[in-house]
Amino acid sequence: MKPAHGASSDNELLERCRTGDAEAFGAIYDRYGNILYGTALRMLRRPEQAEDVVQVAFMKLHTKPPQPPVSNLGGWLHRVTTNAALDQLRKRQRLAEQELPERPMSAPKSGTGIGRDIEIAVQSLPERGRQVFMLHDVEGFKHGEIAKMLEISVGTSKSQLFRTRRLLRELLAPGTSGDQGVEA
Repeated sequence: MKPAHGASSDNELLERCRTGDAEAFGAIYDRYGNILYGTALRMLRRPEQAEDVVQVAFMKLHTKPPQPPVSNLGGWLHRVTTNAALDQLRKRQRLAEQELPERPMSAPKSGTGIGRDIEIAVQSLPERGRQVFMLHDVEGFKHGEIAKMLEISVGTSKSQLFRTRRLLRELLAPGTSGDQGVEA
């Protein structure tokens, strides 16, 4: 009898996948699918493209899985998903390259709390700044990694992050209701 999804380690599931075990592949999908979709959706802001990117990651797992033992299968899948999402964004940017403006676009106000206000503000950021912000502050990548992924210099990554954080503070400032101690 095969162990339950939760009882199997990533390496056990990966080894079973390599032998064509569809149940093991399903277990890995169950374990990581939603997390990867969330990452892709935050980066792309388009559900259908996020779904496509997650499919790309799992197709790569199916066709070219990493060799066990893998110290962090979730990290490997996350990297594949992030790279596929960045490829999608590059395709979009080739169609319409845009610069980070000096003044932010105004974000629509929402009465559902600071979390929703932050989400709306982040979604209203210009594409390149939002990419750097999401990769650095949300996903935890270092500037050197971001520079390679986005094909920019480390200095550009740092300046984009600085400017994007400033824009976020400006977008969120009117909604802080006078609390000077609240940080964006």
